Amino acid sequence: MRIAITVWENRVSPLFDSARTALVVELDRDSARERRYEPLGPEIPISRALKLSQLGVRVLICGAISEFFADLIAAQGIQVIPFVTGNVEEVLEAYIKGSLTRDPFRMPGCGKRRRHRFRGGRGGFRGRWSI
Repeated sequence: MRIAITVWENRVSPLFDSARTALVVELDRDSARERRYEPLGPEIPISRALKLSQLGVRVLICGAISEFFADLIAAQGIQVIPFVTGNVEEVLEAYIKGSLTRDPFRMPGCGKRRRHRFRGGRGGFRGRWSI
C-alpha cells in the first residue's frame, strides 16, 4: 500500500492547499519499504488529486485541508487523514503502529472535544474524512 505525507522542512505541512512536496511511502506489512519525495506543484486543484492517484496513493496524511481539496482527493478513492502535525518520520512510524490519533499528532484546535472518527493506523477509516 502506498501513502503520502505532505512535507515542509521535515514536518507535516501545516496546510495541504499550499504544500509543495509529499513523501510517498510504499508500506509492506509493518514497515516502510520504499520512499521518495514527489513535487505537488502549484497546478490546478484537480491536478494534485490526479497526481496522487497516478502515484498509486491510497492514504494521504496532511495538516489542515480545505473541504474542496479533500473532496477532490476523496473522489479519487484516496483516504484523507487531516489535521496531523509533527515530524514526518514520527508520524509515519505512528501510522504504521496504528497510534496516529495520539495527542502529539493532532493539530491545535482538533482536540478531545471534537468527535474523532479516525481510529488510527490502517483500516481505521470510517466516513468520507478521517478526523
